[in-house]
Amino acid sequence: MGWWGDMGGPKQKGTIQYSLSPWKQRAFAGVLHGYLFNGYTRLAAQAPYFAIPLGTAYAVYVWANKTDAYLNSKAGHVAHHGEH
Repeated sequence: MGWWGDMGGPKQKGTIQYSLSPWKQRAFAGVLHGYLFNGYTRLAAQAPYFAIPLGTAYAVYVWANKTDAYLNSKAGHVAHHGEH
């Protein structure tokens, strides 16, 4: 048993490793262009899955705040025969 990766077996032949220079790589090539054209399409395709629940949650939030404000007002107490 040898050092890291050297298991003491026969040497491998025909193993070729390719690499690209870090100065030649373009990691973010086309990111902005791809997002502007493909990102809108992807978001539009997923919109029903997040827009409908988000809209429903917002409607419930607005309704609950409005109802709470009414029930805690003077008119709400009078209408529901409550006392302060």
